[in-house]
Amino acid sequence: MRTADLLVHDAELVATVDAARRELPGGWVAVTDGVISGVGGPADPQPDATRRVDARGCLVTPGLVNTHHHLYQNLTRAYAPALTGGLFDWLVTLYPLWARLDEEAAHVSAFVGLAELALSGCTTCADHLYVHPRGAGDLITAEVTAARELGVRFHPTRGSMSLSVEDGGLPPASVVQDDDTILADSQRLVAAHHDRSPTAMTRIALAPCSPFSVSASLMARTAELAERLDVRLHTHLCETQDEEAFCLGTFGRRPVDHLADVGWLTDRTWLAHVVWPSAGEIARLGAARVGAAHCPSSNMILGSGLAPIAELRAAGAPVGLGVDGSASADSASLWLEARTAMLQGKLRHGAAAMPARDALEMATRGGAACLGRAGEVGELSVGACGDLAVWSLEGVRFAGALSDPVEAWLRCGPVSARHTVVAGAFVVEDGVLTHPGLDEQLAVHRRVATRMQA
Repeated sequence: MRTADLLVHDAELVATVDAARRELPGGWVAVTDGVISGVGGPADPQPDATRRVDARGCLVTPGLVNTHHHLYQNLTRAYAPALTGGLFDWLVTLYPLWARLDEEAAHVSAFVGLAELALSGCTTCADHLYVHPRGAGDLITAEVTAARELGVRFHPTRGSMSLSVEDGGLPPASVVQDDDTILADSQRLVAAHHDRSPTAMTRIALAPCSPFSVSASLMARTAELAERLDVRLHTHLCETQDEEAFCLGTFGRRPVDHLADVGWLTDRTWLAHVVWPSAGEIARLGAARVGAAHCPSSNMILGSGLAPIAELRAAGAPVGLGVDGSASADSASLWLEARTAMLQGKLRHGAAAMPARDALEMATRGGAACLGRAGEVGELSVGACGDLAVWSLEGVRFAGALSDPVEAWLRCGPVSARHTVVAGAFVVEDGVLTHPGLDEQLAVHRRVATRMQA
């Protein structure tokens, strides 16, 4: 048996979230060359390892997968003037501040936001950067640089807005671009950064922002480009009743009808929020295998509503979790989103609905499916990426929680990961980010955020 690079052993429980949903009391996980090379229980022979990590008293899970974020928004976190209205009022208040975004702001917000996610056990993050002010520079590459510095798996999406308020949209003219500019830059970024290998650290998706900020022609042309380049599609949809009214007034169609009209009703697509689809639309989304990024905290803070998550999953739609931007959800903790998703599921359908294992599955395996990475991330199985999180179940918060480690993990707390491992390397160790530059980046972040909010 080959010597592994890393062996995490003697866990209270290893929750693999693999195809068989195996759970291994006293289990272990081995990682070699960045890939999981073994998973077993106490009766299975363990490999020798260059590094051994004792996980007694801990739950080991796959690294969590964040399917929707706006990292740049942590520069306007909990911005007081924007906290009094719903989504449209919130956006109109913040667009002029985000118009000050530049490469330095994109880099430092990505660094800080991805570090925050890693502390919550997140190993893969999709980001939706749709604000590209004139002269701002290459914002997506600035984010990719930050992710590579930290060593986290990153799926930036080339977001866009093409309909300004003068064109009947919502954003100001200073943050929109024309279709040809958007599509050319989308193609450039795919060529520069998109890695198609099963262990890819960086993949690009294309992401026109929303029905109220882009034209139907841009949506259709983006779908054609994504098909040609074989990359994924992402947008906001069915987030609020205001959006539904906009689509009816502008297109004469409900949001899901509009999605079909522009060629997006496909398993290449995953959508953010999906709060207000009808029963028939849920069935259509499920039949087409369109993914949903469930953002429970943001949906509550902006008063958007309770998403029909059980219904979407039953219909066959892949459902993952998203922390959403830190100017709405404000706390970028994927553990918190998993717990909130569990609680919302119970609130909507009763106490027996949405057990902790369903929330864990959405936070891992479901998110991987949304990002087109089923079998690669979001599970602990041989050949999958060596991404995992180790969670302590000891101390005051877990006193008395003896019967079920997975339920304890999500019902007790709050908790952060003890260790977060990406491709076999520690991004968080003993609850601390391993990168030595966090304090320096936090100082830069405060300076940039102060300038943006001035």
